[in-house]
Amino acid sequence: MTPKTSTLAVLSVVLGAVLLVTAALWLGRESEPSGRTVVRMRIWDDGFVSAYRGALDEFQRANPDVEVRVTVVPWASYQQKLRLDVAGGTADDLFWANTYTDYADAGKLTDIGALLGPDAVRQWDPSAVEQYTRHGKLWAVPQFVDGGTVVYYNRDLLAAAGVDPSELGELTWNPHGPDTFRPLLRRLATAAPWAYNAANDFQSIELPYLGSAGGRFQDGDRYVFDSPQGVDAFGYLTGLIDAQLTPPAADTRTGSDFAKNAFLQGKLALFQSGSFTLAQIAEQARFRWGIAMIPAGPAGRVSTNNAIGVAANANSAHPEAVRRVLSWLGSPAGNRYLAAGGQTIPAVVSDQQVYRDHWSAKGIDVAPFFDVLRGRRIESGGGPGFTAALRAVDAIFDEMFLGRIPVPEALSRAQAAAEAAAHS
Repeated sequence: MTPKTSTLAVLSVVLGAVLLVTAALWLGRESEPSGRTVVRMRIWDDGFVSAYRGALDEFQRANPDVEVRVTVVPWASYQQKLRLDVAGGTADDLFWANTYTDYADAGKLTDIGALLGPDAVRQWDPSAVEQYTRHGKLWAVPQFVDGGTVVYYNRDLLAAAGVDPSELGELTWNPHGPDTFRPLLRRLATAAPWAYNAANDFQSIELPYLGSAGGRFQDGDRYVFDSPQGVDAFGYLTGLIDAQLTPPAADTRTGSDFAKNAFLQGKLALFQSGSFTLAQIAEQARFRWGIAMIPAGPAGRVSTNNAIGVAANANSAHPEAVRRVLSWLGSPAGNRYLAAGGQTIPAVVSDQQVYRDHWSAKGIDVAPFFDVLRGRRIESGGGPGFTAALRAVDAIFDEMFLGRIPVPEALSRAQAAAEAAAHS
């Protein structure tokens, strides 16, 4: 017997309702487990998921009423998506933030000092605390620091050029006086396709050169790199490219891994970078290598020490659970997981020895990452509209490194572009 049309309609409505209810119940269990509060945390590097999972699993054993879920948004789209989500009120409870000023000024972040109390700050790397402090308030819990910039060197290429690694620690660069760095690069160029990686690399190249020339990138929220010191720093770097002592600028534009890959392939004698490349070099290099201090400029040896912190969404629906998670991630016991396997330098100062011990056991001396920071430092940059300002600068700096815009003109144009982008 064939059912009537009206009966089919009723049955379809009932079936649809059942499916909707079932789906709603299933989704509810998935998003909010019964009896537990879900805290969501967003990062941009999937290489940290395992370390965070270890830390958070331990946290959840002690706090069974809270579940923390980690989401990875790739770096290429991270900043743009975060801006949209914060503006739309859909951002995660916690998120990595290296450029936080706009969010803090707009009231979108939680005051960490008020949330965790003044004692929490004392355990963290002072440079990380300074980086995330604005108008007297701390806006993120520091997670790890990059340490200072160093020079990785290929021992085999140095030996082929007759260069002793001990020579690297005494090098100086100076466009107006004694310069021992460029002559050494010429010697290394006899044994390798390229001697060094002068390039448009903000953290590892440009900031150390600008700082060791006696200049600054910013003064407060103002951009001040268009200066005689800036001309000296960038003029020296572009001169190394013109002399073909480095890979072509067309290959090393902003965000390129060309220089790092060239080093790993044994085609680059010296690779200036930070601790964030150490694990990859240790795993992939098929030659003898080591770590040395960066060359000193007219104002000495200057580096930056960038930090990554976890910021708390001021509009989180779970402020108490967020407080407990942040307290754990910023504690020695919770932060120590990020040092496991030598992946990064933890922001909790007492945990940094874990990082040193890991690499020491492998015969690698990481002291230069720390020693270079004993002197003067250059700030890593920040302030309102910093991300947009840096994009504007990068586009002009790429042209400068390619030799299409003279250094003084490029600095003038880039500084004007940075100010305009920051305030647009």
